[in-house]
Amino acid sequence: MSIVNRHNDNDAPLEEAGPHGLTELRTVLPIKQGFSAFDMHHAPDPELLADCVHCGFCLSTCPTYLLWGEEMDSPRGRIHLMKMASEGEIGITDTFSTHMDRCLGCMACVTACPSGVQYDKLIEATRPQVERNHPRGLWDRLFRTMIFSLFPYPNRLRLMTPLLWLYQKSGAKRLLETPTAKRLIPARLLGMEAILPTIRLNSLLSRPKAFNRAKSTKRRRVGLLIGCIQRVFFDDVNAATIRVLTAEGCDVVIPPTQGCCGALSIHSGREVEGLNYARGLIDTFEVYALDTIVVNVAGCGSSLKEYGHLLRDDPEYAERAKAFSASVRDITELLAELTPVAPRHPINLRVAYHDACHLAHAQGVRRQPRDVLRAIPGIELTDIPEADVCCGSAGTYNLLEPATANQLGERKAQNILSMKPDMIATANPGCLLQITAALQRLDQPLPALHPVQLVDASIRGVLPPGV
Repeated sequence: MSIVNRHNDNDAPLEEAGPHGLTELRTVLPIKQGFSAFDMHHAPDPELLADCVHCGFCLSTCPTYLLWGEEMDSPRGRIHLMKMASEGEIGITDTFSTHMDRCLGCMACVTACPSGVQYDKLIEATRPQVERNHPRGLWDRLFRTMIFSLFPYPNRLRLMTPLLWLYQKSGAKRLLETPTAKRLIPARLLGMEAILPTIRLNSLLSRPKAFNRAKSTKRRRVGLLIGCIQRVFFDDVNAATIRVLTAEGCDVVIPPTQGCCGALSIHSGREVEGLNYARGLIDTFEVYALDTIVVNVAGCGSSLKEYGHLLRDDPEYAERAKAFSASVRDITELLAELTPVAPRHPINLRVAYHDACHLAHAQGVRRQPRDVLRAIPGIELTDIPEADVCCGSAGTYNLLEPATANQLGERKAQNILSMKPDMIATANPGCLLQITAALQRLDQPLPALHPVQLVDASIRGVLPPGV
């Protein structure tokens, strides 16, 4: 079986010759025999690369392999590419970087792997190598620069909010649905517009208090990460989180100067930028003497829990980062730890729960959100087919690879619809946007909420938003 063959036998060895085997691959990817294509800074660990035995258990959960059946777009195929680059057989070229870029970083393969291959560490070591050692095209560089000059900065996002609100109210979206617009406007810009949330002007005025006192006997002092995109476009999720935590006996501290956690940058290989954000966040939260740091965004939480590893070489931050990571909990983790003290009122709905990849795979948090939702009287909770397959959001993936993301989004939407739910719950804003957009394209919209919004509605005895 070759590394580029389609629909191969899972048990066949990657090195086997074939009509498109390693000879062809070495022609496509120039050989750099005798030295590694990677630089010396945190290159993929050869011992971790060697852990992969190419068994193929990862293939059925890899989104890109499921779509295309290409070995180079499977976890074991990408690991083989990393190994070849590490040993100097190939270079970091357009082809190599393309197959790394196509990976969603969903980590479903980590969950599926019986050998414990740490693909998460391998891909997050490889992406900075690509960013440092492979020149991207001008349009790609400009688009990425726009993303990372905007999304980590809530005040810049707020400046855009009135214009986005006017755009949505004007009905200008119809102009983008014409064949001419689709031909002239770059697919990435159309993809960005397609997942735009409904803009609410009152979010411009939303500023949570820096200190929120527990409504009952104090049980814990927590700090809340309010996110970048989250605090601007999903401030209602933050508000629900604060209400639930205070109802369950937590003092909630929200450092007003907190910035970006660095998750988007770290997941995209922008290592220096991402780690600078991480250091700033540690500095900000450390001074508040918190028991727990609570996160309600799965992608952010997975990075916060990795700060100890990411800053392992920094003598000033290594131990501090380790302690910081140890204190981080997803909101559903914390609620599952705390015996409920606030009464729950019934919510009679059939709810499809979607596992956000960076919660289920990267953090290993699966049972807790289900337990929290099942504690609400009247909720009928259902899992969905292909639960471990990514919806296509994956941080900035649906912006950088919109066509692939759309395919995955609609696949996820069809699986959700097959369960005939009244609504969807998932613990990541990117998933909420991605799935909502896919359902709208299928003309079958459903309410989609963060689990904490359902808990909040149950505690307050009101209907969930959008129902």
